[in-house]
Amino acid sequence: MSSTTAAAPLTTDEVTAAAARIVDAFARTDTDAYFSEFHPTATFVFHPEASRLDDRAAYEALWASWLADGWRVVSCASSEALVQLLGDTAIFTHTVVTTAGVPGDDATTRERETIVFQRQADGGVLAVHEHLSTAPTT
Repeated sequence: MSSTTAAAPLTTDEVTAAAARIVDAFARTDTDAYFSEFHPTATFVFHPEASRLDDRAAYEALWASWLADGWRVVSCASSEALVQLLGDTAIFTHTVVTTAGVPGDDATTRERETIVFQRQADGGVLAVHEHLSTAPTT
């Protein structure tokens, strides 16, 4: 007879904290802290990019190319958060206003973002998918 242990359901507090760590690390352009919040097989869909990024390594390579050009984040603020709990998986949606770019050429964007989180075998919570789209200005 075999038995499996289901992962503990995620809580709103866990998801909100995980999302806050991502936003905080992004706002500081903290590469290591930022990418540590994503599973290695996480996928990414960003409206400015020509194609989906099929794993964290692909996004890390893109990020490194931005940094090599002098890119950095000046500020990033999250609002209008919503957490949908689905057992050991959760969907986090919010609006982000980000100022980023290279010195002398910063731009501010308002975007909607969806991040899918999943509880890991070690009990931690990592993002497994991120989707960023434009948001209308208000």
